[in-house]
Amino acid sequence: MDQAERDYAREVGKRLRSVRKQQRYSLQAVEAISEKEFKASVLGAYERGERSISVPRLQRLAEFYHVGVDQLLPPELAGREFFALSNRDRVASVTDDHNRIDLAGLERQISAGVARSRVTGSVKCTIDLGRLSSMIGPERDLISRYLSMIQISRQDFNGRVMTVRSDDLKIIGAVLGLSFEDMIAFLDDLGLRVSS
Repeated sequence: MDQAERDYAREVGKRLRSVRKQQRYSLQAVEAISEKEFKASVLGAYERGERSISVPRLQRLAEFYHVGVDQLLPPELAGREFFALSNRDRVASVTDDHNRIDLAGLERQISAGVARSRVTGSVKCTIDLGRLSSMIGPERDLISRYLSMIQISRQDFNGRVMTVRSDDLKIIGAVLGLSFEDMIAFLDDLGLRVSS
């Protein structure tokens, strides 16, 4: 390995370690849970940058951690700037094979009062990501995509639950054609909302 490859392997290793620790796994736990697919010694070598990881292996590890492959790559190569979700730099739209969702337009509608809420103040909601991943259907796909964008912007991959703001719920609700209150009820009906 030349110096550039070693530096790159170290950066990938930092990302691997960060995601593993956020999910509260030890190296030994990953080995046990993966039924020795990922040996602790080899994963440790990847994390220290002592070994380069192949693309198929990186993809399999991303599946194991339930994150996108780009989240295991150094930020300058992962396209993270596209997913930046600060107040000043919003993603303009999300597009898949069938849908285009104008998030900036939805936010403008919500700000203008098109999607009014009777709830005042900042309400937060904790969503059970494990339960969400076990569901099927277009609503699940839409909610999962939006929450994935939030995970990417926060760099939060603990994978169990996610707390979202009322503004996020208003946006998801608007996409689904639901008011804020109906969105909360919808999450409750699906068993996705974790009571505090």
